[in-house]
Formats: sequence, C-alpha cells, structure tokens
Amino acid sequence: MHWEAWATIGVVVFVLIALAREWAGTDLVLLAGLALLMTLSIFSDRFPNPRQLAAEFGNEGLLTVGVLFVVATGLTETGGMAMLTTRLLGRPRTIRSAQIRMMTPVMGVSAFLNNTPVVAMFVPVLQDWCKKTGISPSKVFIPLSYAAILGGVCTLIGTSTNLVVQGMMIAAQKTDPTMPRMGFWTIGAVGLPCAIAGALFIVLTSRWLLKDRKPPGIQHADPREYTIEMMVQPASTVDGQTIEQAGLRHLPGCYLMEVQRSGESIVAVGPQQVLRGHDRLIFVGIVDSVVDLQKIRGLVPATEQLFKLSDPRHQRVLLEAVVSNTCPIAGKSIREGRFRSRYDAAVIAVHRNGKRIERKIGDIVLEPGDTLLLEAHPRFREVHRNSRDFYLVSAIQDSQPRRHEKAWVALVILAAMVVAMTFEQKISVLNSALIAAGLMLISGCCSSESARRSIDWSTLLAIGAAFGIGRAMETTGAAAVVAGHLTRGLGSFGPWGSLAGVYAVTLIFTEVVTNNAAAALAFPIARASAVALGVHFMPFAIVIAVAASAGFATPLGYQTHLMVYGPGGYRFGDFLRIGIPLDLLIMIVAVTLTPMIFPF
Repeated sequence: MHWEAWATIGVVVFVLIALAREWAGTDLVLLAGLALLMTLSIFSDRFPNPRQLAAEFGNEGLLTVGVLFVVATGLTETGGMAMLTTRLLGRPRTIRSAQIRMMTPVMGVSAFLNNTPVVAMFVPVLQDWCKKTGISPSKVFIPLSYAAILGGVCTLIGTSTNLVVQGMMIAAQKTDPTMPRMGFWTIGAVGLPCAIAGALFIVLTSRWLLKDRKPPGIQHADPREYTIEMMVQPASTVDGQTIEQAGLRHLPGCYLMEVQRSGESIVAVGPQQVLRGHDRLIFVGIVDSVVDLQKIRGLVPATEQLFKLSDPRHQRVLLEAVVSNTCPIAGKSIREGRFRSRYDAAVIAVHRNGKRIERKIGDIVLEPGDTLLLEAHPRFREVHRNSRDFYLVSAIQDSQPRRHEKAWVALVILAAMVVAMTFEQKISVLNSALIAAGLMLISGCCSSESARRSIDWSTLLAIGAAFGIGRAMETTGAAAVVAGHLTRGLGSFGPWGSLAGVYAVTLIFTEVVTNNAAAALAFPIARASAVALGVHFMPFAIVIAVAASAGFATPLGYQTHLMVYGPGGYRFGDFLRIGIPLDLLIMIVAVTLTPMIFPF
C-alpha cells in the first residue's frame, strides 16, 4: 500500500477522534482534515489538488441542501408546514408516541422524495413542536434523520444512492449483457422490511439509547414576563375552536389568564372554552412565548396601532426597548406621547418590575426603566440603539409575523417540487429545488433577507468537507485497499460470506466517507466477487444500495445526520450509541432476506 493511502487513513482517524472528543465543531474538524489532505497534495499527485477538493463544494447534493433551506423558510414564514403537520403531529403524551407520529409520515414521504428536502422541511417544524410539547429535541432529531433514510431505501427514487447503483448497473450492461436492471420497486422488497425493523428498534430502544441534550441557543428561563392582549380574527381557523383545539393550553412559558368578550371577562378559562371572533385573550408570558403567539394562525395583537404603521406587517419584527429618564414621553401615556407617530412603532406590551399594569396599552403612563415590547421595522434598532430616548434596544430573533395568507401558495409550491423530483431522470433534484426556491421568493412567501439568513453555512461546510475527504480516500487508493482486505477474508464462506463482506465494506465507508462514494467504491468489488463465484449480481446490487444509505453510527454516515446534529444538541457518541446496534440490525435483515428474495 502506498504511503499516500496510509496518510489518508491517518487523517480520517484523526477526524473521527476529534469528532468523538468534541475538540471543535463538526464543520471545523472536517475542514481541518480537508486542509491536511490539501497540503499533502504538494508532495504527491495521488492526493486531490486544491482545485479538485474545492470543486466538491459545488457538488449537486450540497447545493441542493443549501437551496432547500430557502424552500423550508418559505414554508416556515407562511406557516404552511405548521398547518400541514399540526394535526399529524398533535400533542403526544409520551416520547414513544411522539416518535411514531413523526417517523411514520417522514418514512412515507421519503420513499418518494429525496431524504435531504424531507429533513430540511421538518427541522424548523420539529423545533417549534418540541417547544410547545416540552419534548427534548434530542429525542426526535436523530429519529427524524433515521426515518428519512429508512424510507429512502423503499423505492428507486427514495435516495440518490439507489440511482447511483442503478446508473452503474446500466453502464455495466455495455460490456456485460447479463447485468440486471433495478426497477422502481425492486429494492423495496428488502428495503421495506429493513425500514419496519429499523423503526421498531428506534421506537423501542431510544428511551435508553438517546440522552437528553440541549441544543445550543437554549437559554435559561427569562424572568421578565409581559401581559399581552391577542384578538381572535373572525372567520379564522381559531374562531369556533376550544382553547384545547386551538393549541392555547400548556403553552411553554405562557398562560391564558383571561378572555374578554363583549365587555365581559371570563377569568376561569377552561380547556373547553369556545373562542369567538373579536375575543380578546389576555396572556402572561416571557418574550419567547409572545413570539410563539404571533405565529398562531388566527391570532393578532389587539391594538389598532399595528395597522397604522408605514411598513407591511410581514417586514416587521419584535424588539425590546428600555425607556430612559430623558425620553420625551416618560411621564405621559402611550397615547398622549403619540408613540406610534413619533417612532413608527407599536407598543405590544409593557413590563414594569414584574407587575401587571391594569390598563389598556394606550392608557399606560410610561416610567423610566419600563421595558417595552414593540413591533416595528428592523431599522428601528439601527436608528434608536444610540438614542437618548432608550437605555437599550434589542431585536428578538425569528419574530417576524407569519404570512398566513400565503400558506396555501407555499404548500402548492412544495407539492409541485415533490412531483418534479419524482421525475429525477428528466429534471434534476437541484433544478426542482431552485425553481421552488425562486417561486417562494417571487410569490412573497419569504423575503430575500430571510432567505439569506436561513442558509446554515456550518452544515454546508461540513458536508462539502466530507465530500472532499471521500474523494481523497478514492484517489489515494485507501478505500480500495481496506475494502479488499475486508472482503478477502470472508470470500471463503461462499456467496453468503461475500455478500456480508460487501455489505460490511459499503457500510464502513458510508460511515466515514459519503453514501454515493461508498456505493461507487463497493460496486466493482461486488461485481468481481459475483463473477468469481459464478452467481447473479442482483443480490449484491441490493445490499450495496441498502448499506450505502443505511449508515447510522456517525454524523458522517449521511448528510441528513449533519443537518440534525446542531438542532438536536448532539455529541458524536450519541450517534454511536444508537447507530451501531441499528447498523447491525439492518445488516442482519438485509443480508438474510436478500438471497431469499433474489436468489444467487
């Protein structure tokens, strides 16, 4: 074996150790490994040069992930995805119920849609869902990625890996007329039992194998509470629903204190209380809860001042501003001081030393030190952060009001994208995603600013660096040498042994490289094994397709793992703990069933 192969294996081992010990973020560790391999290209042409490694960041799959962040933003900002999944996900009482409710539709959709967009669409929805239900994100995000993968092995178009294997089989037919073809449902004969077995394993064991983690960004509870009035819009989805049905019970960090209807107050608000149009709902909660209230379809802040601001509502955000002792309207009521006209902002709520102010917003007399919750254009912060009127001005993240009137537009765009992606041989997944993202922007489902902010660059850098390391494994011969040693020892056990060896080789490289690269590396080894044994190739093609997709033990095993790594607050060991036994289970099922369904 050439020294280049040893050096590449050494870099891969270094990357795995660094990830396992959490020396740095996933993207930084992978980029460090890529930089080492790039530097070694100075000494040998076997290593990919900087231009070749940089080209991996233009990989179609990587670009598709980036574009799908924009599509997901359009669905999130309109509330379209939440509207689609609210009834489906519901409010489960147990972790097991939550996982079943989430995994079932994800697996079904992933069978006909590439795994990456499925995960991209569900990540923001599950983040909100976890906040509302109190479920730990770490209990659902790894199962989300796993469910997308398990669904993807059920049809030819479920994942790009299946199409890669099919493409290599078609290419091989030019020199080998006996080479079979993989049909749309061919892999499903093995993939569906694997998916069912994998889903059952996750649901039954994740209670012990998945630890509770807090994703970065989760902060301690904010003691500052606001009292805010929301109004039920007539003829909206909330009008006519009970408190329970509208999802207004057990809100995290917030409670419904009172309902005002036609001048009367309903103080003892029960879960079966029916809401009516123009009802005023009095909530008490922290600022994050106020943001969540803003996202509920059918509720709007109960102040007419919102409709008099100069900017469209979807361009506004929530901000907090602390009144200074030099503020010209300190000592005056909000109405007397003409707050809206002076600042082009509407006061939503006022916090004063934890006390509830028993007055309508316009009648509240402001005092120095009051914290105002405002709805205004983001420029308010730039204009007033150094103003003598306020001690402090800060914007609240992800607080833009939802464009609920565009929800159906976003859902139609999503459906059209899904249909287009089923014809992947006619129009590429990237092309479909780009058109969908463009339509989201043109139709006003999301703004260009929010589209730019939505792109998770750390995820994209991690995926691109993983592709680059995979390319180095191929060009230096490290992958082929290791694969050869692994299968050589199992060949003496006949076709079953060779089949198990091919699966193991493909799986190992899927875990440390990429799924498509693993399939490409394993294909010639499997073909040579089938020829040497004088058996049909189809069983080997099936196990390559399954093993190249079903990598669960490391974040590198599949790009969707990297997409949920941050939102779930995971550590490298979390994937090992649940992924290794799941890898072994799927391997046993696949290697056992494949020869029975597709005889040698």
